[in-house]
Amino acid sequence: MLIVVKLINNMVNITIIVHTHNEEKNIEGCIKSAKLLTDEITLVDMESTDNTVEIARSLNVSIFNFPRSNYVEPAREFGIKQAKTDWVLILDADERVTEELANEIKFVIRNSQFSNYKIPRKNIFANIKWFKHGGWWPDHQIRLINKKYFTSWPKRIHSIPQIKGNLGYLSNPLFHYFHGDLNNMVKKTVIFEDIESDLLLKAKRNSGTGIFFRKYLAELYRRLIKNLGFLDGAFGIIEAIYQAFSKTITYLFLYEKQNKEGRPL
Repeated sequence: MLIVVKLINNMVNITIIVHTHNEEKNIEGCIKSAKLLTDEITLVDMESTDNTVEIARSLNVSIFNFPRSNYVEPAREFGIKQAKTDWVLILDADERVTEELANEIKFVIRNSQFSNYKIPRKNIFANIKWFKHGGWWPDHQIRLINKKYFTSWPKRIHSIPQIKGNLGYLSNPLFHYFHGDLNNMVKKTVIFEDIESDLLLKAKRNSGTGIFFRKYLAELYRRLIKNLGFLDGAFGIIEAIYQAFSKTITYLFLYEKQNKEGRPL
C-alpha cells in the first residue's frame, strides 16, 4: 500500500508518499507523524487485507489503489507521479517524521539549492534499541525529491531513484522502527532474498559451499567487528548474526535455482 500526503499547509509545497501493505499496526502513528507537516493526506493501497484502509479512512484521508507487490519499488514512481506539488517526501509506514525534521524540510524546500536530499535514519530494533553501530547509522536514504528533476525509479528491489541535479543532506533523522520480532524478520527475509537470488541467477553469479561460508563470515565480520555492532549489546549481536544469515540465504536460494536449471555448480 502507498499513502500520499499532500503538504500545502503554511505554503509548504510538498507531498509525503508512504508505501505500505497490511500495516494496521503502524499506519496511525505514521499518519499522525505526517500531520506535523499537513492535515491533507491521500492513501494509495496495495491490496491490504487487514484494517489499514479503515484506519486511514477514519483519519480523514482519501484513498487510491495500486496492485500488490512483495516489495515497494514498483510503487515508488507511481506514488511520485500522483503528487501535485513540486516536492515529495518518501516515508515508509514504520518510519516517523519528527517535529525537528519537519521544520528542517520546510526550511530547505523554501531555500533549496539541491534537487534531492538524503535523510539519516535512526534504525530502532523492536521499538527498543537504536543501532548506533554495525553500519546502521547514519543510514542515509534519498527521500526528499524535487519532482521537476525526477526521472524514474527502477522497479527492481532495493533500487534508488534517478534524479537530475545536485544531492544535499539533511541533519535531522527519520525514526525507523524495524524488525518488530524474529518471526516477521524471517518471513521478510524469505521473500526478499528469494527475489535477490533471482537477480543473481540472471547475472550468472556463482554459488557453492565455499561461497556460503565466505558470505556468512564476511557479513558477520562487517557488521559485528568492522562496524562495531557488538557495542550495541545483545541486540546488536543478534542483528549482526541475522544479517549474516540473511546474506547466506540468498546464495542458498541461488544454489537451489542453479541446480534446478542444471547449471554447473
